[in-house]
Amino acid sequence: MSENLSGMDGFFFLKENMEREYTNVMEEIVVTWVQVLMSGIEYQTFCSCRKCKNDIITLSLNNLPNYYVTTEVGRKRIFGNLNTEENRKWINKRIINAIHVVGQYPKH
Repeated sequence: MSENLSGMDGFFFLKENMEREYTNVMEEIVVTWVQVLMSGIEYQTFCSCRKCKNDIITLSLNNLPNYYVTTEVGRKRIFGNLNTEENRKWINKRIINAIHVVGQYPKH
């Protein structure tokens, strides 16, 4: 097996054509909320290019826990657990922080 990984500096790479059989519910929530927030009036002065949006999403996800599921039933259960006022505020706070960080330090 190690001979197949030579020259990769210890990193594993997924093949692009591999179908994922799991999903991160938190990622779905963050991607949706970033789209909504960035289209709102409060954040129209921030750059909403693809690079900045992706940076906002990844920074947000790096500051939030993962919730991976393999079934639709699991997805709905986790979404239901996360869909409380307290959790929405908690997630929203991290996304807004990421918007401001990326806005202050854009990578383009």
